[in-house]
Amino acid sequence: MTGQPYSATEMMICLAARQMCDGTTAFIGTGIPMLAASLAVRTIAPNLVPIFEFGGTGALLEQLPRAVGESRTFHKALAASGICDIMETAARGFIDYGFLGGAQVDPYGNLNTTIIGDHAHPKVRLPGSGGANDVGSLCWVTIIIIPHDRRHFVPRVDFITTPGYLSGPAARKAAGLPERTGPIRVISTLAMMGFDRQTARMTLLATHPGVTVEQVMDNTGFDLIIPPEGVGINAPPTAEELRILRQEVDPERLYI
Repeated sequence: MTGQPYSATEMMICLAARQMCDGTTAFIGTGIPMLAASLAVRTIAPNLVPIFEFGGTGALLEQLPRAVGESRTFHKALAASGICDIMETAARGFIDYGFLGGAQVDPYGNLNTTIIGDHAHPKVRLPGSGGANDVGSLCWVTIIIIPHDRRHFVPRVDFITTPGYLSGPAARKAAGLPERTGPIRVISTLAMMGFDRQTARMTLLATHPGVTVEQVMDNTGFDLIIPPEGVGINAPPTAEELRILRQEVDPERLYI
């Protein structure tokens, strides 16, 4: 436990870091995933192999990269290749975790980072896929990190940039995607969600400290499944996690 105040962003970073297992590979995107990977390497997963879209594999994250293609993603790396090699690595089944964000997520974990509104006449054009489609399609498991409100948690995404479970439990296989892949966690500013094995719909697993189930439901644009065993409470960041995050991972406060 910690007596220190912490932000919702710091809570998400710490919770995301705790999902990583030592000795695994993780496809790391810009922003919070970078901080989570850096924190995990310094705490529970010293042998984590971070993989970046533009070719850096196994870099020592001594300093926080500012983007997925800059020099620090290659610093003392195990390998320096390119984007095609990285996507092939995922297609071959060698990347365990993928961390993704988005503008919209729906009950089946489909993500939109392409457009808001009608595709032909969108209200907003977003950055697009980049490697996000490949990550969600090919990594063994995906962890989604996203702010929690009805604007982000929607009944139906305006565009499927990255497939979750599409329309249900059998839809990924029918679409030709590898079996046993897909999102396993959604980490938001309010809670942590999983996915029901029978329906592939999003399930509320645990709220952040001080957040009620009602608050989560009120800020979600669809019905979350409440598991029969009840909803837990995520442990807050520890004093050591906050120290490492603030003093070693992101001392310039680029993201926190």
